[in-house]
Amino acid sequence: MSRLVLIRHGQTDWNVEGRWQGQADPPLSERGREEARRVARELRQFEFAALYSSDLRRALETAQIIDVRIGMTVIPEPRFREIHLGKWQEMLSVDIEAQYRDEFRRWHDSPSSTHPPGGEDIPALAARVLQAVNEIITRYPNQRVGIVTHELPIAVIACRSRGLDLHDLRTLITQTGVWQEVIVAGVLK
Repeated sequence: MSRLVLIRHGQTDWNVEGRWQGQADPPLSERGREEARRVARELRQFEFAALYSSDLRRALETAQIIDVRIGMTVIPEPRFREIHLGKWQEMLSVDIEAQYRDEFRRWHDSPSSTHPPGGEDIPALAARVLQAVNEIITRYPNQRVGIVTHELPIAVIACRSRGLDLHDLRTLITQTGVWQEVIVAGVLK
């Protein structure tokens, strides 16, 4: 059984503003850097076989702060990027809700069966994220691997590692700058 330490990147100014990031690339805020330093201190208790990260700046910067503390070289992995939000990317939540009322409601009520206009859907996100996870657990069987990524990739991995349907995705959303460990007994689907 492999252990995956899922780490959500630190806070950005966009998180505070309510601006949807998706695959846009804002940097960490100072609070986000402090969250990353705190996570790094907490993770020193573990021995890691590898440390992977989304290649988006907010995740990569978080991973680089962590790697200094745990002595690992970060492996950038584009498949761990956040979902592409299409027209919603870089918009404020209140503006999305006002301009795309029906789509926004469906996105929250049934995220696995809809997608932002011009964006990626949850099944496509899950396919790329789980492909990367399955390669990692094959490469590092029975070891602990850190993965620094985003809200929805973490929720996908957490859902599938618990045997839950992607409809349960929203129940597994984490805050910025937190980590959780999941145990994976085999290939995730």
